[in-house]
Amino acid sequence: MLETVTPMKTAEARDVAETTRKGDAEKRGRKASKEVRQLQLIEATIDSLAKRGYAETTMADVADGAGLSRGIVNFHFESKEKLLIATLQHMYDEYSAHWRAALQKAGDDPARQLQQLVWADFDRSICNKRKLAAWLAFWGEAKSRPTYQALSSSRDNYYQQVFIDLCTTLKQSGSYAYDPQAMALALSAMLEGLWLRLMMGTEDTTRETALQAANAFLAAAFPNHFS
Repeated sequence: MLETVTPMKTAEARDVAETTRKGDAEKRGRKASKEVRQLQLIEATIDSLAKRGYAETTMADVADGAGLSRGIVNFHFESKEKLLIATLQHMYDEYSAHWRAALQKAGDDPARQLQQLVWADFDRSICNKRKLAAWLAFWGEAKSRPTYQALSSSRDNYYQQVFIDLCTTLKQSGSYAYDPQAMALALSAMLEGLWLRLMMGTEDTTRETALQAANAFLAAAFPNHFS
C-alpha cells in the first residue's frame, strides 16, 4: 500500500534537507577558515624568514606578524618545525604551479617551452626580495635537515627531468653536439646562480639584468633556436 504523503511529512523533509544543507555549509566554512588561517600564518612566516632569518624566527614573531594570538599558531602547527615544513611545502607548491603554468602556456614548441620556463624564474610573483630571502633561509638549513632534503629532492628531480627532456629534443632538431643531461645541469646551475646573486643583493644584478643573462645563455647554448 502506498503511503500518503501529508503536508506535515513534506515539511519535515524540507526541514531535514535544510538542516543538512546548513551543516554542510558550516563544515565547508570551517574548512575554508582553517585554510585561510594557515595561509595567513605561512605568509607571516615567509615575512619573518625574510626579515630575521631562519634561526631568529619564532612562533611569537609569526603570530605577531599575522596579527593573531600565539595559541592560534600552536593550534594549527603545534611547533616551529611543523610550521616551517608547511611553509617550505607551500613555497614549492607555488613555484611548481608557476612553472607548470608557464610550460602549458608555451604550447607544443620545445624551444618556446624552454624559454617560458627560464622567463618564469624571473617573474616578479616568484622572484622578489621577500621570497628569495625565504628560499635562502631554507637552503642554508637543508644540509642538516633530512626532511627539507627529501622535500626538495623529489620536486627538483622532476623539474630537472623536464629540462633534460627539452635539451634532448632541441639537440635532435638543432644538430647540437652537447650531452643533454650535462646541458640541463648547466642550465639549472645558471638559473640558481642568478637567483643566488639576486638573493645576496649583488649590485650589478637585478631581475632585468638576470633575465638578460639567462637569454644570452639560451642564445649561446641553442643558437639554432634562439637569437
